[in-house]
Amino acid sequence: MTKAISPRSRKVRVLATLGPASNAPAMIAKLFEHGADAFRINMSHGDQQSKVPVIAAIRELEKIYGRPTTILADLQGPKLRVGTFAGGGVALATDSVFTLDRDPAPGDARRVQLPHREIFEAIEPGARLLLDDGKLVLRVLEHDAARIVTNVEVGGPLSDRKGLNVPDVVLPMAALTDKDRSDLAFAVDQGVDWVALSFVQRPEDLAEARKLIGGKAALLAKIEKPAAIERLEEIVEACDGVMVARGDLGVELPPQTVPPLQKRIVETARRLGRPVVVATQMLESMIESPSPTRAEVSDVATAIYDGADAIMLSAESAAGKWPIEAVAMMNAIGEAVERDPAHGDRIHFTVTRPDPTTADAMAEAAKTIAATIDASVIICFTSSGSTPRRIARERPSVPIMVLTPSMATARRAGLLWGTYAVHTRDVASFEEMVAKGKRMALRHKLVKAGGRAIVMAGVPFKTPGSTNVLHVVRIIGDELKGYG
Repeated sequence: MTKAISPRSRKVRVLATLGPASNAPAMIAKLFEHGADAFRINMSHGDQQSKVPVIAAIRELEKIYGRPTTILADLQGPKLRVGTFAGGGVALATDSVFTLDRDPAPGDARRVQLPHREIFEAIEPGARLLLDDGKLVLRVLEHDAARIVTNVEVGGPLSDRKGLNVPDVVLPMAALTDKDRSDLAFAVDQGVDWVALSFVQRPEDLAEARKLIGGKAALLAKIEKPAAIERLEEIVEACDGVMVARGDLGVELPPQTVPPLQKRIVETARRLGRPVVVATQMLESMIESPSPTRAEVSDVATAIYDGADAIMLSAESAAGKWPIEAVAMMNAIGEAVERDPAHGDRIHFTVTRPDPTTADAMAEAAKTIAATIDASVIICFTSSGSTPRRIARERPSVPIMVLTPSMATARRAGLLWGTYAVHTRDVASFEEMVAKGKRMALRHKLVKAGGRAIVMAGVPFKTPGSTNVLHVVRIIGDELKGYG
């Protein structure tokens, strides 16, 4: 006996990170009920075995609510850190000279170890080194294979193993560490739906992850490095989705540059038909407070108006005091923005011209027809998931019901704007397709008797990428009346 839950009234997806505050099965269920459409597992924290019951609890929701669930495993990526200090920490004076070297001996106010050979190979005079999330700024004066001499432009306290960012050069480092490869193998074995790759600097960084995934999950590139911005379009084309990782972007770039970059990343992803997630500090104050600031609400709303597929909670839902309230607030903001009569016009500021293919032309036509005849839902039959992705790119005014015989496809749709996925048996004929589409839309309350629906599929059936049928129907009780 499944527990009924109404379809979301909003189209933007809510991605909630799980952690100590929300790992329990009962809490995961509450987050789902209050608006979480997908769940992020952060591989940076905890060991692999601690993730097993969490993943199982997410999948258990499918039995409880009769809906596919969506899991994103977020890989840690390379972490650049300085070594240790003799006293545990030092204070670096502004305008002093500070050296990073290969010597593992404890450091002092004049030097410390930097255990990353690749930085010595790539660094150039004039480049910046940012320490402790950008709180300290060093400028490279000179370097060789064993040391980097810098001027301290912004000083302050520095303690053992603090993080280091190198924003001005492309580092000759793979995006996957040994830990990431192990975590990736674990995540794929556990059947996650999306894998997020950190430290992406160039499209080639995605190749190894793609090969290791072997088609068993979708690949999402986190845009968090200035180098990635320079090759943004190539990176977006090489992945299945992208994340605007504003945390590291805001460290490596001036914070005032992040909002226009966010818009550029969202626009590029939408234009190329890839789902895009906006993340980091969206409701940061809700880690401690039961309500957000007005500025945070405006920030979330801006991402929705820009047409992001998903908005993400990090520490707010993973470690904060108010995880349910944070998810409910995301849900409420999404609903309020999408009720705005101007929302439909704003999300179409980005021009998404269809590629010269039948499938893209029909996806654009479905959006136009739905608005013209006031349809209630677009129903698409798919095995690969390419059809709903094309339709979602157009940001239609109605929900997109995804009917698929592939549970993997149904689960991956959880990050796709406006979709409502149902795992169901495939159809063998046009008549069966229409009848099943109508029955499922009624059953899941996406259309009412008397309403109209648009049905899309490919003929011959069971042929991926062959979308070539668009059928408009009116639903009268349990009967269908064709309109094309």
